[in-house]
Order: sequence, then structure tokens, then C-alpha cells
Amino acid sequence: MYVDVMTTPQRLSQIGGFAQRIQASGFSGLLLTETGRTAYLNAAVASQSAPGLELSTGVAVAFPRSPFITAASAWELQEATGGRFRLGLGTQVRTHVVRRYGMPFEHPGPRLRDYVLAVKACFAAFRTGKLDHHGEFYDLDFITPQWSPGPIDAPDPKVDVAAVNPWMLRMAGEVADGVHIHPIGEPGYIARHVLPNVAAGAAKAGRSPSDIAKIVPVMTIVGDTDEERANERELVRASMSFYGSTPNYAFIWDEAGFEGTTARLREKQKAGDFAGMASQITDDHIATFATESTWDGLADALIAKYDGIATRIVLYNAGSETGRLEKYGEIARLIAARHPAAG
Repeated sequence: MYVDVMTTPQRLSQIGGFAQRIQASGFSGLLLTETGRTAYLNAAVASQSAPGLELSTGVAVAFPRSPFITAASAWELQEATGGRFRLGLGTQVRTHVVRRYGMPFEHPGPRLRDYVLAVKACFAAFRTGKLDHHGEFYDLDFITPQWSPGPIDAPDPKVDVAAVNPWMLRMAGEVADGVHIHPIGEPGYIARHVLPNVAAGAAKAGRSPSDIAKIVPVMTIVGDTDEERANERELVRASMSFYGSTPNYAFIWDEAGFEGTTARLREKQKAGDFAGMASQITDDHIATFATESTWDGLADALIAKYDGIATRIVLYNAGSETGRLEKYGEIARLIAARHPAAG
């Protein structure tokens, strides 16, 4: 089981030092989300500052970039990391894609499926000089040596997708190399939806479910005193209220026994009542969707919760907590020692 750190992209002058701290602390890798700054540029700087650190986009928004542009960026990062880069892609939501990026969003699931296949066709073209992809949304059939980065001394980058609903999970199993689980994807949801649907998609493509990495963000509440954990709990409560307000994720709350959570969150959100949003997340929600522990017990708690479920666990809040990154790194080392990664 690999243990990574999640972070939003930082200033390019800062991300190199942060990546070095991640590597020195004992983590397997650094996962870069994409918000106001691009994940790709941060990954490029990190690759040069912390050689040997595994890097991934988790996730980069697909549709605003052509598949060729995305493939070329991933190709260069795979070369720069010596084969330690994973390309994580997601659809984002309609409002962002249409109103912020100015791009089409119709049929996002099938569009992302075709996008992944187009990216992989570009990888093949960089090696062979022949580009031949004709899908429902993307037609790519022209490349010349001048416009190709050419072969690299590393395997093709792994391509992972963010998926929540059953169709997307089956698609991930069929065409992707890994699936990014949603931050509120607790083990019950993973067992009910992620594992069987990914397996069904893999079977359709004649693949083994073990070929598809399960990348699971983990919200943690850690401290050796009640006061320390209480402060952490409120930060997690706010994060859960944000993620849980999206209608497409309502079924995750409902199936875990918290029916109507999303509707209540959205009511507060529409009123601009962010404190009220957080108040809708109860301690019972947190007990189900987060991992709470003392420092001494955290490694065992994470192994017990995610053994047999996750290929990589991504510590959601480790990178944002001043003075605690190295303590989380010790946990990553313990998990690596007790539960070595399969490959």
C-alpha cells in the first residue's frame, strides 16, 4: 500500500521545497489537485527538485485541453520522473467547464472515455510516428516528427480517472489504469460500488481488476489529546460539508445511513450559510467517513480500514497542517514497513 500526500498546486517558487520535504518525510508520492493553478507545472518543478518522488495529477481537468496537449504534457513528465508519473483526469462539473473554461460538457462520461483512449493513442504515436484515433468525440490522425516529442526510456504513463457513479467506475475498469475515489468514498461505498463495477469493466476488456489502481483520499483526525482531535474534527467537518453538497454524490451519504444530507447541505449553501453547512455534518458522519486516531494508532487504523481496498491511500490533510507533515511521514514509513506495496 502506497501512501501519498495531496496538495493544491503552489507557487512555482515554493513547490520544489515542499516536494523535497514530502520525499524526505517518507511518503511514496505527491498528488497534485488542480484549482486556480495548474497541476502540470507544479509537477514539472517537483520532478526536478525531488528526483525519485512519484507524482500524479489528482485530478487535472480533461476537457479544456486537447487530448494531444494532455498526452504531450504527461509524456514529458514521465520522462522527467524516470517513469514515476501518473496522469489523473477528471470531468469537473458543467458550470466550471462551460462557464469558466468555455468548453463543451455534453455526455461527460462517454467523452472522458474517448479522451482516455485518445491520450493513449497519442502515447503510441509518440513511439511509432503513427496517430490513428477515431472516436465519438475526438478524431486524431496527423503527426509529424517535428510535432512529436518522440520515444522516451520509460513506459507509457498510467492514466487514471476520477469516478463516482457505477457507469464511470465500469469505464475506469475498462479503459483506465486507475480510479480516483471521491474524498467522501468510505469503505462501505468502495465495497458496494467501486470494487464490483471496476471489476465488471475490467472483465469486459479482458483485464484483471488488480490491474486497476484504487487511489483513495483519506481524511484523518489525529492527535494525542482530546483538544488536538477536536480542532482537527472541525476542519474535517467543513471539508465534508463542501464535498457532500454536490447532488451527484448524494447517494453515498444516503447508502451510509445519512439520508437527505446533500439536500440539507445545499439549502444552507444557497443561503450562503457556510457555518450552517458544517453543522449538518454530525460526529456520526465523521466517524463513518474519516479516520480518527492517536498518532501511535494511526498506521494500524489505516491498514485495518483500507487493506484489500486501496492500492494507494492519499492523506488529504497532511500537506496543509503546519508542523505535522513529518509526523504523517513517519506513519507512511510504518505502513510501508508493515504493508509493503505489491508493485
